[in-house]
Amino acid sequence: MATFTSSLPDDVLKTLQEYSLKLSIPKNSLIEKALRLYLEHLKRAEYVQSYKEAGQDEEIMLIAEEGMETYLKQTEK
Repeated sequence: MATFTSSLPDDVLKTLQEYSLKLSIPKNSLIEKALRLYLEHLKRAEYVQSYKEAGQDEEIMLIAEEGMETYLKQTEK
């Protein structure tokens, strides 16, 4: 595991300290969990954005429609 040093605003550090004590979780674990959640949120946001962009691409929409048509035919059999 690598060591990372950072500066945070005083109010954030105070809140971190409060929750660390309240939840009986070390500050570094709390920061790690929060960062993992935020990074996962960013990943999901990128995924959603890629679908929005794909929905604007005519070629991709045609491919999707053809695939849905094929799927429908297979389910009707």
